[in-house]
Amino acid sequence: MRMSVHDISIKTRIRRNLGDIGALMESMKKFGLLNPIVINSSKELIAGHRRLESARRLGWTSIEVVVLEKESEIDKLELEIEENVQRKSLTPDELADAYERLERLRTPRRMTRILDWFRAFFQRIFHRNRES
Repeated sequence: MRMSVHDISIKTRIRRNLGDIGALMESMKKFGLLNPIVINSSKELIAGHRRLESARRLGWTSIEVVVLEKESEIDKLELEIEENVQRKSLTPDELADAYERLERLRTPRRMTRILDWFRAFFQRIFHRNRES
């Protein structure tokens, strides 16, 4: 469900420093919000402080949310800890492999480009001959 970014309240959080959220803002601008933020039924933020702040700075008026019926301070704190602990970044090798694959997809190999050029060339020739 969507909710106004201004209706979501931020209470005491574990993370005191949001860090540089510029890269997250760029990602959200380009790809949108990949994971919704989590709030409780009182519209208090449980998880996704950096995403919410990025949305606000980008001028978004609403954001996708998941509402969990967690009102106790213990439940909210457990969820915030879990959301920040249970993630694993890509290893440097995995990241390098991913960018290499992306580059190959964005830039076809030279031979593929040459074959594509010949294919287009012959299609133009044969297409003209059919029209004659």
